[in-house]
Amino acid sequence: MTRPRLTALAATLPATVPFVGPETQERQRGRPFRARIGANENGFGASPRVAEAMASAAADMWKYCDPENFDLRQLVAAHHGVAPENIAIDGGIDGLLGLIVRLFVEPGQPVVTSLGAYPTFNYHVAGFGGRLVTAPYRDDREDIEALLDAVKREHAPLVYLANPDNPMGTWWEGSELQRFIEALPETTLLVLDEAYTEMAPASTRPPLDVARPNVLRMRTFSKAYGLAGMRCGYAIGETETIRAFDKVRNHFGMSRITQVAAAAAIQDQDWLADVLSRIAGGRRRIEAIAADNGLAALPSATNFVTIDCGADGAYAMKVMQSLIARDVFVRKPMAPGLDRCIRVSCGPEPELAIFAEELPGALAAARGH
Repeated sequence: MTRPRLTALAATLPATVPFVGPETQERQRGRPFRARIGANENGFGASPRVAEAMASAAADMWKYCDPENFDLRQLVAAHHGVAPENIAIDGGIDGLLGLIVRLFVEPGQPVVTSLGAYPTFNYHVAGFGGRLVTAPYRDDREDIEALLDAVKREHAPLVYLANPDNPMGTWWEGSELQRFIEALPETTLLVLDEAYTEMAPASTRPPLDVARPNVLRMRTFSKAYGLAGMRCGYAIGETETIRAFDKVRNHFGMSRITQVAAAAAIQDQDWLADVLSRIAGGRRRIEAIAADNGLAALPSATNFVTIDCGADGAYAMKVMQSLIARDVFVRKPMAPGLDRCIRVSCGPEPELAIFAEELPGALAAARGH
């Protein structure tokens, strides 16, 4: 039987997603995880005001959303001290990354990122026909000097950098990033992914300059605000750069209930401060669990901690698989050099207690004992 033909580009792409979700793994295993500490979700939850606002708005779900995201843009802009015209909202940072690649990368053009950095960005680059150029991490951080060298060597229109970084949790100071920004060619757009910035020291953030057309700062409601399931992120940038999103975005893609939820979340900064305190406590707890088992935890400015398992990637894979077999959902970096680690998300104490209980057995199993 004949069938409609995919485009030449689509025919070359694998029918996969960058991550295998915990739900998929639970279906395959036939039972749920006892500790869901692998996806960098905020297990402490969203502000109670979010559920209240969603319940109040539920009866209006027969209406389309506001395609301009007007109320939410006003709130986000006020929070950052910029104009609403400097804010673009879409379905999480992931959705915005796809729009950015579509807007700024022609098929075959080079796009610079770090080897082992956030794989969803790579997914979008491949999906629109870009050519990935990667620079290895150095000392478990994205190597901004190597990224800059690659940009200039390749004449790349786009470079991606996360600060703090996923999957390692490491970071650069804002002053170093500002020097990186100033050294970039004016024709190269920097996508600065700051998904974890609320958990990081303020010194990690370079000054917010919405007059510079070649920098987009990416933020999300998925992490610190606890709305991963609502899929809402935003970009902060220069007015004309932000206006370009209207050329390609799905104008009714942001649901009305998501708009309501995000608006309620950003208005409850007291709840955010409490969650950030609990995340910091979770990092200390995971660091202590690692130390109790003779492992080293990398310094983290995120809501997860990356743990060096002390051997190679094959051993770390066995540790992760052994934890999953014990109903503890964690993940790990996969790039060479980084793959010696596992990555554990902060979460409520009962789930971290399960991790503490099961880690010694997982390590013993990985060693073959």
